Amino acid sequence: MINRRTFSTAVAAGAVASLFTSRAMAAGAPAARNVVFVHGLFADGSCWTDVIARLQSRGLNATSVQNPLTTLPEAVAAAERVLARQDGPTVLVGHSFGGMIVTQAGVHPNVSALVYVAARAPDANENYAALAKTYPAPPASAGIVFDGDEGRLTLDAFLRDFAGDLPQARAKVLHAVQQPFQKPLLAGRVSAAAWRSKPSFYAVSKQDRTIDPDLQRFMAKRMGAKTVELPASHLSLISQPDEVAALILEATGQPA
Repeated sequence: MINRRTFSTAVAAGAVASLFTSRAMAAGAPAARNVVFVHGLFADGSCWTDVIARLQSRGLNATSVQNPLTTLPEAVAAAERVLARQDGPTVLVGHSFGGMIVTQAGVHPNVSALVYVAARAPDANENYAALAKTYPAPPASAGIVFDGDEGRLTLDAFLRDFAGDLPQARAKVLHAVQQPFQKPLLAGRVSAAAWRSKPSFYAVSKQDRTIDPDLQRFMAKRMGAKTVELPASHLSLISQPDEVAALILEATGQPA
């Protein structure tokens, strides 16, 4: 696990984040009617469709960013372009690697709250890979293969370690449309952590084999996030869309 200095820093950061979150909620910030989604590795923007349909039925405006998965600055820029088009307070939602982008792009003035779904949530200038190595290596990492700088997940790893609680036929379709990522993407570090100043929410996947569940819990606690735990694989946004949509709806400040 983490050392004492890291733990102390995390507790202090979590306390500060909780204070910011409490103050923001108490201040009666205007409810958000816009939600922007950012996908992670081994996926594309369509992975959010089940959640989007539920939010659209509540009258919310939803947009899924097509993350280029090339470099972190280019991925953040893609999200920022979508955020700039929103007409008011916006909840920014990230899954998996998308949490890196949410953490950086979330400082945008249109962003009213952040939602992390089994997602990376680094601090500013933090080496996420080094943090992750303080926890057991997730099984999915062994299933990443590269063609030069282009990385993807094998079918066996996708079915077993990425989408383990989905029907196999659905998981095979998702594997077929996965967007490969570029190796330089993994080297990026965020220069700002929006969760230090924005209300934050986190959905932990308890059966996750792609990001260790205890690492997810650590990041959620450090940011002082409102946290729910779901009995789901890494793809809770597909296997548990009602629960994920409910957390996002809470983040918007809209009535339940």
